[in-house]
Amino acid sequence: MPVAAERTRARMPVAVYVLGLSVFALGTSEFMLSGLLPPIADDMGVTIPQAGLLISAFAIGMVIGAPLLAVATLRLPRRTTLVSLISLFGLGQVAGALAPSYELLFASRIVSALACAGFWAVGAAVAIAMVEQHQRARAMAVMIGGLSIANVLGVPAGAFLGETLGWRSAFWSVGAASAIALAGILALIPRIPLPAEKPTLSRELRIYRDRQVWLSIGVTALAAGGVFCAFSYLSPLLTDVAGLDSGWVPWILGLFGVGALLGTTLGGRIADAHLFGVMLWGITASTVFLAALALLASTAAAAIGLSFLIGFSAFFTAPALNARMFNVAGAAPTLAGATTTAAFNLGNTGGPWLGGTVIDAGYGFSATAWAGAAMTVTAIALGLVSLRLDRRTPARTRLVATSTPPLTAATEKV
Repeated sequence: MPVAAERTRARMPVAVYVLGLSVFALGTSEFMLSGLLPPIADDMGVTIPQAGLLISAFAIGMVIGAPLLAVATLRLPRRTTLVSLISLFGLGQVAGALAPSYELLFASRIVSALACAGFWAVGAAVAIAMVEQHQRARAMAVMIGGLSIANVLGVPAGAFLGETLGWRSAFWSVGAASAIALAGILALIPRIPLPAEKPTLSRELRIYRDRQVWLSIGVTALAAGGVFCAFSYLSPLLTDVAGLDSGWVPWILGLFGVGALLGTTLGGRIADAHLFGVMLWGITASTVFLAALALLASTAAAAIGLSFLIGFSAFFTAPALNARMFNVAGAAPTLAGATTTAAFNLGNTGGPWLGGTVIDAGYGFSATAWAGAAMTVTAIALGLVSLRLDRRTPARTRLVATSTPPLTAATEKV
């Protein structure tokens, strides 16, 4: 093959970057509540752990919505599905901004999460379909990069708006970002044809017979849950334990996001060649940093530095965790994307719940980091089991559905 043709095939399609930019709006909404819990709790007359359940509500919606909407949209045009879901997500943000009560705010988070989950599942399948197998982690790193940028810019901006203009302004801002994302999808994402052989639910559901799929779910859920057990309560930890002024919180959340962006970039570049190494070493690093945060939370400088390091280690593993699911469930790309989304958000549900339980039990905000470290240790154990099984499996049986070529520029125009 000519060198020029090889380089063209290796180039990341522009549509993948558009999906990454769209994920910025989704990620800002998903994570911004970590910096808004105190003002929301005050305005709605609830406790901070109760306000933290709004994070779990979004995650529950993602867990339910990812497989549900993946199945419901299995045979629908991909571009139309993405347009519909980002529109519904934007409307959910408007509903949250106008919510007069905690209950309605809770409901708006679930609606937004359902749309977000569907977008993630379909968007990930589209991104994977557009690239070669050896570019999967890199393609997912582009999409996850949208989450990282949300942490760098969107989350601290939301916290800043919450401090200056009220927490509702953050929801209005995400609604505006959703409208911009919609415009980008309409203008830049081509019409993606469905495969010649239409996907069937029975064939896609077969992936759940594979124990490696369930191990991947467990590793992903526990790795994510461990980090978000502590991150969900990082704002009160910084103010009540580390003794920082609330004005520091947006900047430190932004520092977490800088670490996440760097971790995603580096992890995406390495994971295609060293997938298990990125997974296991990244989760191990998260465990060490969480334990250090539990021990040193009362020291402001340590809490600030560890916020950056936890962001780096958590997102360093994310491209590998995503690519691993597509590798073991390659025969069902739509459900593979949905299952990964659900797994991450099982962690995002369980982590804040466990953190809130620890706080309610009287152990304090720093104890959430100990609880998170316990979750990541369990993730490491499951990852080692998965690695052992992978080494025992003949290479030919691991190459499931990898012969399907990526979408080309010609097919994108159909």
